[in-house]
Amino acid sequence: MAELTEQQSHLKNLLEQRAGLVAEINELNSTAAAKRELVLRSLGAIEYLQQIGVELPAPEEEAAAPAEGEAAPVPVAETEVLPEPVVEG
Repeated sequence: MAELTEQQSHLKNLLEQRAGLVAEINELNSTAAAKRELVLRSLGAIEYLQQIGVELPAPEEEAAAPAEGEAAPVPVAETEVLPEPVVEG
């Protein structure tokens, strides 16, 4: 077989790259379709359970949670000794 020119070699590499990308896209589309089907099944099950009156219990941690925008208090050990502030001047 004759030696490929640089341009022919480049074209061959690009065609192989395209084929690989098309195969990858097809695989991703297949995976996405399977995930989409799973989501739709889950939504159907959720809707069914809600229609027959199934509810989740209210979270108990709401009262202990800090209000929005507030930082949670940092627990301090009872035996922790804090250093005295240094006054410069």
